Amino acid sequence: MGVGNREKSSSLNLGVVTQRSALTSIHPVEPRLRTLARVGGNAVGGMLGLPRATNRYTVSRVRVPMRDGVELVADHYAPTTSSPAGTLLARGPYGRGFPFALVYARLYAARGYHVVLQSVRGTLGWGGEFEPMVNEAADGADTVVWLRQQPWFTGRFGTVGVSYLGFTQWALLQDPPPELSAAVITAGPHDMPASVWGTGSFAVNDFLGWSDLVSHQEDPVRIRTGIRQLRAIRKVARAAAELPMGAAARTLLGAGAPWFESWAEHSDHDDPFWDRMRFPAALDRVQVPVLLLGGWQDIFLRQTLQQYRHLRDRDVDVAMTIGPWTHTQLLTKALATSVQESLDWLETHLRGGRALQRPSAVHVFVSGQGWRNLPDWPPATTNRVLYLRPGGRLGETAPAADTPAATFRYDPADPTPTTGGALLTPNGGYRDDSRLALRDDVLDFTGATLTHDLYVYGNPVIELAHTADNPYVDLFVRVSEVDATGRSRNVSDAYRRLGGAQNGGEVVSIELDAIAHRFKAGSRVRVLVAGSWFPRYARNLGTEEAVLTGRQLKPATHCVHFGRSRLLLPAGSPDPSADGVADPDSHLG
Repeated sequence: MGVGNREKSSSLNLGVVTQRSALTSIHPVEPRLRTLARVGGNAVGGMLGLPRATNRYTVSRVRVPMRDGVELVADHYAPTTSSPAGTLLARGPYGRGFPFALVYARLYAARGYHVVLQSVRGTLGWGGEFEPMVNEAADGADTVVWLRQQPWFTGRFGTVGVSYLGFTQWALLQDPPPELSAAVITAGPHDMPASVWGTGSFAVNDFLGWSDLVSHQEDPVRIRTGIRQLRAIRKVARAAAELPMGAAARTLLGAGAPWFESWAEHSDHDDPFWDRMRFPAALDRVQVPVLLLGGWQDIFLRQTLQQYRHLRDRDVDVAMTIGPWTHTQLLTKALATSVQESLDWLETHLRGGRALQRPSAVHVFVSGQGWRNLPDWPPATTNRVLYLRPGGRLGETAPAADTPAATFRYDPADPTPTTGGALLTPNGGYRDDSRLALRDDVLDFTGATLTHDLYVYGNPVIELAHTADNPYVDLFVRVSEVDATGRSRNVSDAYRRLGGAQNGGEVVSIELDAIAHRFKAGSRVRVLVAGSWFPRYARNLGTEEAVLTGRQLKPATHCVHFGRSRLLLPAGSPDPSADGVADPDSHLG
């Protein structure tokens, strides 16, 4: 099958990674991870809390034929043992060097696994044209056909990988091959349009930024690529702010990323255009044990939780770990937890012959408290209701319905700036958002000081009696925690593009991102309401014009009416694994 460039390595020497991975350009990689790439295999395992390596391994470059004659390149990590643990497959577009060679190949090969780390179609100079997500179901199936023909194939295999490498797993699970025995999916979406257009607004920061990265990741001049990525956040924001946005985005992308315009033009989730980029059927067909890993500040959190709930309701053997991480931290801060739990899962379900070490199906980090083991997600809760009140207050009683509304003016020429939260860039996550409450285009409502800790598990919901003088408006809602010093930090967000006029005071119900969070005694709960969240989402221009070609800007005045506007917090016990729910009336002063 075309084996070349044979490279010897061992569990005692990670070797030199000669192929630059795009991930080192996508995200700044923590110094600790770079250190791991240079030290010995057993030292790496020790730093990550893994069992000692058991064997040496070799690395060979192979070519894998597809049904249309295209060949995809992969690296085969072969353990030097007479009793291999099994085979692992990881497929992605970011190359086969650092950090993927470390995280998804070397650590496993040194513990008895054959690993195939494959570049997807059209990436890194190999095989065909790269059309994101479009070919992954067919190419994954063809790779399995090739696996079956290899004399070293162990007869059973598992899949591993993060983000796009998780998407390729769902693509394969749409029609699961019989040899597939386990999957470890880290922040892997199964439904791309839901992430691109799920709020009704185009997620421009994430997907223009990603398109810019991928379209330039193969620049042979490393320093030029590095400089470009250091400037990428500002350049993407500038392009998204120009009118028309489509022309500015194309100037940024150059001749690369030909898919970008089509993603921005197809706003309907049900459009057949997206059919090859979503695999809901995989959730109904998968039978093998699946471990899901994600972060509370990850852009794919909602899909990870949906995957868990769907598989659990089908009685599939599924487990889930959610930590305090952003998407970019899943290969850095989350590394030790991720590798430990992944190896545990594979040792049980692929190698076989040992009991699973994790104590429960669900392992979550409760912000402000620490890790908790749960039998299921979400745990039992009771809604704690806080009403939006005049004067920027949150309270337990509803104000009179005829209380004058709170208003703010949204100006698309000066949209509310994205501050932390779930982003595909390193400036996301938990951030001080105190300045947002000072903006004229943001309403803030802050509750009384908590006399006891308040534990919230699941999705907060905001119900707003809302009107606007322009039918073309968006709503951004955030729940934050204000500490005893007055510093505010984000907890959960939601965004919604409203469809049609909102002039009758209709109640708009918006589900925020799920959380596991302790609001500490002495802190206060804050709700922020705005009309944009830019550049994470394309700003609403206030007209019917399309996102790529719109030029006209039309401001809007929003009104939030009192009486029916309220926040619902799913409040639970300090120990959510215990039976029963804490008294929802015992948390607030």
